[in-house]
Amino acid sequence: MTVFKEALKLDWKALAAEIDNQVFAKTLDHAVKKVSDNLIPFTGKFPSSGGVNGVYQPTENADEFLYSDWTSSFWTGMIWICYELTGDSRFKETGLSHSASFRERYDKNIILDHHDIGFLFTLSCVAAYKITGDEFSRETALLAARKLASRFRDKAGIIQVRGRLDDMENEALGEFIIDCCMNLPLLYWAARETGDRSFSDKAYSHIKNVQKYMVRPDASTYQNFRKDIATGAPIGGWIAQGDSHDGACWSRGQAWAMYGLPLSYNYTGDATLLETCKAVSNYFLNRLQSDLVPNWDFYYKTDEDQRDTSASAVAACGLLELARNLPVTDSDREVYEAAAKTLIYALIKNYLYCDGESPNAILKSGVYAMRTNLCVDEPVIWGDYFFMEALQRLTHYYRSFW
Repeated sequence: MTVFKEALKLDWKALAAEIDNQVFAKTLDHAVKKVSDNLIPFTGKFPSSGGVNGVYQPTENADEFLYSDWTSSFWTGMIWICYELTGDSRFKETGLSHSASFRERYDKNIILDHHDIGFLFTLSCVAAYKITGDEFSRETALLAARKLASRFRDKAGIIQVRGRLDDMENEALGEFIIDCCMNLPLLYWAARETGDRSFSDKAYSHIKNVQKYMVRPDASTYQNFRKDIATGAPIGGWIAQGDSHDGACWSRGQAWAMYGLPLSYNYTGDATLLETCKAVSNYFLNRLQSDLVPNWDFYYKTDEDQRDTSASAVAACGLLELARNLPVTDSDREVYEAAAKTLIYALIKNYLYCDGESPNAILKSGVYAMRTNLCVDEPVIWGDYFFMEALQRLTHYYRSFW
């Protein structure tokens, strides 16, 4: 399918040129301090997926409170970023203790019949292994990768989003969603670690299905798509967490694609993934509000509608990853770097919790699920993680956990 790439409407290089780059390092220091201040309450516990009146609540690693069962590793990822930046052994000790928590979760199979195994074990155990060489974390991550790979539907060529694969009555039968773009790095990593190409073959098959069926001709995306598991035939796509109107496009789903496509390029060298990412990114950048932050769904076009700052944080990381992979001769490279810098500056300027406003959250005005009124206009833990990752990319050497 041919995907239309829009011309960008704003001069992103000019906007970025007006930013004092020192603000990024200052904000990152602020975020690191906030993580440090919360190490004790969130070592044996994890922050909830979203805030309650601006404050994350303590939850278990696999907790159904605010649907936090897939989000615990974002806090662990923030801890590992802090260790990379500071070398403070407290961060290392906490991060490694979380590897033990995730191993227990794997051993007991606690809420793991879903694709977000990738999120959970990449930002915890893969990160721990890459940074410290901890073999227990590596072993745990490989076990998790095998479990994720077992969710692959051979005929459809996709990783099914949730439910046991032997349950033929499962409402998610043959369904895959845009979020899974970010779960695939666990499989690519496992392939490199073990030499077993079946891991990467499954990940690559999945991302090519995303590229073919989930990216629409105008470069907007579906969140959900279903294929027939017996024949592999496409059935159709829709948007679950975004708006249900025709022409809707869930902004965070768009951002997942912006980041997931270049991550898969890293492992496959498939340059078409970068070209698709450019089109998807331009669609996103052309639909921001006056404060340069997206509404929760691009169907809503006024400044009075609800923002989702987490979509912006994810998108900024995706733009930086895209730019990093483009040749230096590609004129788009500097544009996407500038756009990422501008998106993060807009979050700092308008949506940062200042000292005294929240004891443990970093970014305001996230959205978990608007249609079910779940954590709307609240901090969300993945928003904080990707915000910190983008700040690290903009100020320091960046070692990818993905």
